[in-house]
Amino acid sequence: MDKKTMVILMADDDKDDQLLARDAMIEGHVTNELHFVNDGVELLQYLRGEGEFAGNNPWPSLILLDLNMPRKDGREALAEIKSDPKLRRIPVVILTTSKTEEDMLRGYDLGAASYLTKPVTFQGLVELMKALGKYWVEFVEIPMPNDH
Repeated sequence: MDKKTMVILMADDDKDDQLLARDAMIEGHVTNELHFVNDGVELLQYLRGEGEFAGNNPWPSLILLDLNMPRKDGREALAEIKSDPKLRRIPVVILTTSKTEEDMLRGYDLGAASYLTKPVTFQGLVELMKALGKYWVEFVEIPMPNDH
């Protein structure tokens, strides 16, 4: 069976977390493309092809979303994504440091596919990225929009 390469779009304002995620994918031999935006405003610009993201950006198969970001936080961005008919089918996995039950419940209420707490160790992040890659690439069928 051919492995498909998927595009993962990570919205996280922490540059260290972005670098760790990329390193964890490399370390875990996860072959997906990983792109970054720094907050909810950039996330929506990327998805809509606006501003600095105007042009031909690869369409994400999966969004990894931090909740606590400047300008537009993950909760606001998730609500906008799930209310937009062109964007709402993109699976959104919340990947955050927040362990509050309120954030978890609200994330699922807003339409998140999963809620994951960021691991505290690099090895934990490697394992998480490997598991995410395996699950979303090998097991889940994700429709690709033909009019994005």
